[in-house]
Amino acid sequence: MAWSKAQTVVDVHSHIITSGYRAMLRAHGAEMEEGFPLPQWEVERQLAFMDKAGIKTAVLTMSAPQPYSDKAGEAAACIRKVNEEAAAVKAAHPGRFLFCAALPLPDVASAIREVAYAMDTLHADGIKLATNSRGQYLGDPALEPLMAELNRREAVVILHPHKPSPYSDALMEGVPLAMQEYLSETTRAVANMIVHDVMGRYPDIKFIVPHCGAYLPIAIPRMKSLAGVMQASGLIGEIDWEKSLSCLYYDLSGSHSAEAVHALLSITSPDHILYGSDYPYVATDALVKGLQRMRQYLSGSTFLARYEQMFLHANAERLFRLSPGASPAPVPADSMLIRLSEIEIYPEYMEEYLKFAAMVGRESMKCEPGVISIFPMQEKEDSCQIRIVEIYRDQEAYKKHIASEHFQHYKQSTLKMVKSLKLVDMHALDAETMPLIFNK
Repeated sequence: MAWSKAQTVVDVHSHIITSGYRAMLRAHGAEMEEGFPLPQWEVERQLAFMDKAGIKTAVLTMSAPQPYSDKAGEAAACIRKVNEEAAAVKAAHPGRFLFCAALPLPDVASAIREVAYAMDTLHADGIKLATNSRGQYLGDPALEPLMAELNRREAVVILHPHKPSPYSDALMEGVPLAMQEYLSETTRAVANMIVHDVMGRYPDIKFIVPHCGAYLPIAIPRMKSLAGVMQASGLIGEIDWEKSLSCLYYDLSGSHSAEAVHALLSITSPDHILYGSDYPYVATDALVKGLQRMRQYLSGSTFLARYEQMFLHANAERLFRLSPGASPAPVPADSMLIRLSEIEIYPEYMEEYLKFAAMVGRESMKCEPGVISIFPMQEKEDSCQIRIVEIYRDQEAYKKHIASEHFQHYKQSTLKMVKSLKLVDMHALDAETMPLIFNK
């Protein structure tokens, strides 16, 4: 089916449900393991939905439940087949689909072999991980070799909740998993990874958290407030909060709203929020109307309107490297390091110093994505007075800048030229407008 070039949305949360996957679940009596029936899926139906909704590209992942069998190799063979079928769908419809490969956990050795096959042979765009596999939760020490491999590959990992283990069947009959427990399960797994400092130790993995971040906008502030007490009691170790949160992305599948977006922005930045549909678990008409509603509340908000295109496609394109030439996402002003360098130069070195200042400005802007501005200026009335407007994406970007070869060359070469230096840290008076100015 032809699709319009006007379609731009990237959907990072959709599921492929193959006949072979369904057959294995049926053979093991597991079709209702998650408490509700699997929906029908066909690639042509999904393409029709995407065309109607204005979705350019969808990321396919295997659904829940996770295939499992005590028989050696049976689950791995099923998961391999699903991954191969997802790769075939991607190949048959260029530009329309990506896929994140499933892994045969809790068998870690088989999972690592599947990572190699999926990413090197099938060219998977990432990996899908269940919150738990037969009680083996993300953050479990047994998963360390897998996390090391995913970190080495700088993998994008899509998380998805599965039936918790253990779980009360009587409770599930009254409150189906998808209504509440999936949110608890996602929060439980991510919290376990944070407490075990998985992201701090493996910072090159990018995790996509589903369903508007579940309960994390509430849980993370509580975890931070209690971390000191827990560490003092020896209950948990050190947590690198900055690295942990910087590795987490969030999709807007499920009960999205302006309020949900604002809640996410309390724990993350706008460049970490992505659109997700949860197709085919939600009726097509409802998804189309939901996407229209999302566009309305984003464009209708003075604050959120600037991020609409980021949420709907630009962030996902950057994360999955669909647009290598895309410009960096606007950075929230409250995360920037803003500084004014007030420098006085000895007159005899003025001409030489200006060359070094121009060099470090050019090299920094060209080579360092985290440098937003290195803008040297010279006072008209006193040419020995130099002012440099320095803006960095965050503290980490600043640390990388001062360690760079070109800055160290500038610093060592100009030490004798500088009569005085004063660094004045600043904050933006108009935090909402500032990111727009520096995105132009």
